Amino acid sequence: MAAEKPRVGWIGTGVMGQAMCGHILSAGYSVTVFNRTLSKAQTLCDRGAIIADSPKSVAAESDIVFTIVGYPKDVREVIIGENGVLKGLKPGGTVVDMTTSEPSLAREIFDYAKQKGCESVDAPVSGGDKGAKAGTLAIFAGGEETVVERLKPLFDCMGKVTYMGGPGLGQCTKLGNQITIASTMVGLVEGMVYAHKAGLDVEMYIKAISTGAAGSRCLDLYADRILRRDFDPGFFVNHFVKDLGISLRECQQMGLSLPGLALAQQLYVSLKAHGEGNLGTQALVLALERLNNLQLPTIG
Repeated sequence: MAAEKPRVGWIGTGVMGQAMCGHILSAGYSVTVFNRTLSKAQTLCDRGAIIADSPKSVAAESDIVFTIVGYPKDVREVIIGENGVLKGLKPGGTVVDMTTSEPSLAREIFDYAKQKGCESVDAPVSGGDKGAKAGTLAIFAGGEETVVERLKPLFDCMGKVTYMGGPGLGQCTKLGNQITIASTMVGLVEGMVYAHKAGLDVEMYIKAISTGAAGSRCLDLYADRILRRDFDPGFFVNHFVKDLGISLRECQQMGLSLPGLALAQQLYVSLKAHGEGNLGTQALVLALERLNNLQLPTIG
């Protein structure tokens, strides 16, 4: 007889979380959800998820609890806070944080979970809203390898998991990922601004370079959105600024100088200063347009 599927808890049903949790529901798991804004969980409830009134309540009804929230302070609150997951999770349970957060916090949660007889995995993701909807996210897992392996059927619902090592190393991988994306986005947008100023058809320019060495995942995901002035968030500027800030603090602690990261972070901070923090990361073009007093042509 097939083993009974574990009961799943899910905390955080924003742009990413709703799609990711949806795949787990589609795979036939029973799911209990919590979100601070209850209306954002309604679509999942309509598909059979059960709503709970706190992270602690979610954990009490679950064997494995996934969290994907906004900031490290939110991670701390929903996992080790007074009404957090580890106040309700029974011994033998597992908490999986998929938020991009601080490696030191991931290690703290791991140690706290162990004291409670539970397991913890840090498993941030990359791939944006498209990857979340398609179930093709890259998942970077830190913790105990046997626990990550046990979670693989659930991770497979959302994308491809890679075990990166001990607690916190999933977060370290994601920060490296964000550092790479930050400079890549600056290069993409600067190239588009240059092409426009040089008199090129920017749409044709993007098509021409996409099959050469300048082709990238960022180009595929964002160039067309930029040209259509589609700044809806697959990933919020506010959250990217948070990620880059964590990366800079980690670099400071390591005595590491990464000037490309610092430049990208300042450009994204300038978007927040203009009230554009709730736009998607492709809105970086707005900062470059302001610097050069121009606007790219719009297609579509």
